[in-house]
Amino acid sequence: MSKQWERGSTRAWRRIRASVLLRDQGKGCRAHNEGWCTRAGVGAHGCTNRAEHAHHTLGRARTGDDPRYIVSACATCNLVIGDPSKKADPPGRSATRW
Repeated sequence: MSKQWERGSTRAWRRIRASVLLRDQGKGCRAHNEGWCTRAGVGAHGCTNRAEHAHHTLGRARTGDDPRYIVSACATCNLVIGDPSKKADPPGRSATRW
């Protein structure tokens, strides 16, 4: 379960998710097929092309639960992409020299 939904999802979200998966039925993993993985800078991963999740393409904080910005995704792609509105951690650097 997502950290976003620590106490479970809402009925409204389950309806939106179901409508997105129904709308995208037969299109596989739209997150991967439409290049959202590439845009997020995700390297090689095992897309199953099976729509199981609903992915917020621009981040939930930015667009809310507007179905226009949600696409079907396989579990792997959705979890690997993560929240597209968050920046990646900067590269580590040494604090001291030995």
